[in-house]
Amino acid sequence: MRRSFHWLFFLLIPIFSSAQVVPIRKIVAVAADRTPGPSKTGTWGDQGNGTYINPVLYADYSDPDVIRVDEKYYMVCSEFANMGMPVLESDDMVNWRIIGQVFSRLNFPEYDHFQRYGRGSWAPALRYHNHRFYIYFCTPDEGLFMSTAADPAGPWAPLIQVRAGPKWEDPCPFWDEHDGDGQAYLGHSRTGAGPIIIHKMSPDGTTLLDSGVTVYTGPTAEGTKIFQLDGYYYISIPEGGVSKGWQTVLRSKTIYGPYEKKVVLEKGTTNVNGPHQGALVATPGGQWWFYHFQSDGAMGRVLHLQPVLWQDGWPLIGVDIDHNGIGEPVYVWKKPDVPGEHPITAPQTSDEFSGPALGLQWESNHNPVPSGWSLSQKPGWLCLNALMADSFFHARNTFTQKIMGTTGTITVKLDPAAMADGQQAGLCAMSSIYALIGVRKKQGHLWLFFDDGSKGYSEKEIRNGIVYLKMQLRIKEGKNECGYSADGKTWQTFGSPFDTKFGFWKGTRVGLFSFNTLRDSGIAAFDWFHYDYDGPK
Repeated sequence: MRRSFHWLFFLLIPIFSSAQVVPIRKIVAVAADRTPGPSKTGTWGDQGNGTYINPVLYADYSDPDVIRVDEKYYMVCSEFANMGMPVLESDDMVNWRIIGQVFSRLNFPEYDHFQRYGRGSWAPALRYHNHRFYIYFCTPDEGLFMSTAADPAGPWAPLIQVRAGPKWEDPCPFWDEHDGDGQAYLGHSRTGAGPIIIHKMSPDGTTLLDSGVTVYTGPTAEGTKIFQLDGYYYISIPEGGVSKGWQTVLRSKTIYGPYEKKVVLEKGTTNVNGPHQGALVATPGGQWWFYHFQSDGAMGRVLHLQPVLWQDGWPLIGVDIDHNGIGEPVYVWKKPDVPGEHPITAPQTSDEFSGPALGLQWESNHNPVPSGWSLSQKPGWLCLNALMADSFFHARNTFTQKIMGTTGTITVKLDPAAMADGQQAGLCAMSSIYALIGVRKKQGHLWLFFDDGSKGYSEKEIRNGIVYLKMQLRIKEGKNECGYSADGKTWQTFGSPFDTKFGFWKGTRVGLFSFNTLRDSGIAAFDWFHYDYDGPK
C-alpha cells in the first residue's frame, strides 16, 4: 500500500510544474478502474486516459539516451554483448517502437568466442547535428566508437573506432553551435566511474584533437550528457552507483569550467532506488522531461519518465516532496503535452517469422553467424542451424530479446523433424544464469528436456512431431515455470521452478537457441514466438 499512498500524496502538494498536475478525481478513477480495454493498457506505461505509470517502459533499457528531432523522439541504450544496439522512436515520449539497429557485430575475436559477457556497448549517446544522427559508445576493452546515419532507422555507417584502448566509458559528443564556431567536443568518464573529461574533436566527430581536460571529479561520476541553455554549459551526470545513486547537474559559463553543482533527483521518500543516468529532453512546446533508469533486479534497469521544472537556471526533476530542493521520482503523471492523438504501442515482442528479416527486437548473443539461421530455408519458419558448442553460453546462434513487465507467457512452436544427434534446441531465459525448455536428440530419439544449469534437470522421451514449448514468468514472485504441449491447447508443466537474476549488467532475456555438442549438424524450425505480458501493447 505504501506505493499507492505515495503517488496520491504527492499530487496534493501545492507545486507548479512544467507538466501539469492531474486532478485528484481523475487519478482516483485510474486507481479504481484498471481493467484493460480495447486500448490494451497494462500495469505500467500509457494508461489510455492521458496519464502514464512508471516505469514508463518496464524493460531493460539501461543507460538510456533520448533526443527530439522536430516532433519525433529517439532513444538508444546499452546492450553489452548483445548485437546490435536498438534505435526506438516515439511520437509522445511514452509509447515506443523499435525502428532500427545501429550495428550487427563488433569485429574483435572475443565477440566471436563468447568472451565479452558484461562488456560490449556501454552507455551510448545519441545526437543530431548537420542533418545527421550520431551514435557514440565505448566498450570497456576496445575503445570509443561512433556511427552516423541520415535516417535513425538506418542504414547506419560502419562503426569507426575513434580511439583504441581500454577503460573509457559513457561518451557524449557536443557541437558548440551557440557560440558560432561550431567546435566539436567529446565528454566521457573512465571505467570505475570518473572523472569527467572533455576533449576537443574534429568537426566530423571521427578524431579527438587533444588528451582532454578533467572538469569534474565526484562520487562514481559517469554517464556524461552535455548541452547548452541560456548561456550556460550543462553536464548532466549520475553519481553514487547503479543501485543507490542520484542525478547531478553541473553548469558553467565556459565549457572547461569551473562548474557549479546541484543534485536534482534522488530516491527520497519513494521506493525508486537509484533514479539516475539518462536524458533531459524538451518538447516543441517548452515542457522538459527526464528519462532515467531504475535498477530492478532480474528485470534489469527499467525506464522511468519524470517531469522537469526549471528554477533559477537548475532543473528540478520529479517532485520535491520533502521540500529539500531535490526532486523525487513520480509514480503516475500526466503525459507530455505533445500535439496529436497517439495510439498505445510498445516495442515489438512476438514474431511470426513470416517476413524477409528477423524482427528488430531480436539480438544475437555476441557476434552472429549468418550461416546459423535462415527465414527462407523453410518459408514462414525461423530455422536455426545447429553449430557445435560445448555449452549453452557458447551457443553461436542464440537470439534473445528483453523481458517486458514482471509477468508474462512465452510460447513457441518447434518442429524437430530435421534435428540431428547431439543437437538441442528450444526456448531460453538467460542472464548470468539460464533456464532451458527444449528438445534434445540422442541416438536417433527425441527427448523433451528442462535444464537450469545447476540443480534442475528433467527429460522424457517424446514422439516425433511438432512440440509446443512455454515459459510462464512471474519475476517478482520468483515463480517461473516451463511447460509443453503436443497440440498447443493442453499444457503440462515440466521441470522445476527456475530463478531469474540480474547478471552481466543485464536483466533476464528470453529467446530461442539451437546448438550441437558433437558437430555442426541439425536444424530446429520455429513457426512462431508469442509473448503476452502485463503492460501496454
